[in-house]
Amino acid sequence: MQEQNFQNHSKYVIGYHVITSVLLLGALITSIIYTVKNIGEQTSLSLTLLLTISALLGVFWYARVFALRAQDRAIRAEENLRYFVLTGKLLPSNLRMGQIIALRFAPNEELIALVDRAAKESLSAKDIKQAIQNWRPDYHRA
Repeated sequence: MQEQNFQNHSKYVIGYHVITSVLLLGALITSIIYTVKNIGEQTSLSLTLLLTISALLGVFWYARVFALRAQDRAIRAEENLRYFVLTGKLLPSNLRMGQIIALRFAPNEELIALVDRAAKESLSAKDIKQAIQNWRPDYHRA
């Protein structure tokens, strides 16, 4: 596996992020065109198709959102525990979720200083990731 760093840590699944998105968008456009062309003739079939595609879009969107929220909760708990082990204190309450997610890439030696900086300077997730000297890879994320 390639060594993970700031430049390559984002993960895209072609089948989900690209192919499924394009297929659903195409299906939505096709169902809209079909509905517009068939108003009055096959209205119930057209609307059923449009509603089905809309429901599939909702499932596609919320399946990802719900999974990310669960992952965010796990990351918050893991990073809170790691920070507590190192300092005996919980993470500062003013840290945003994006900052905590970014801090997971910091090794223990850099974590405390980066947490302090992030809390005081309200650093963005990108700024935190760029400030990391020795990247701590996360190869287990979905």
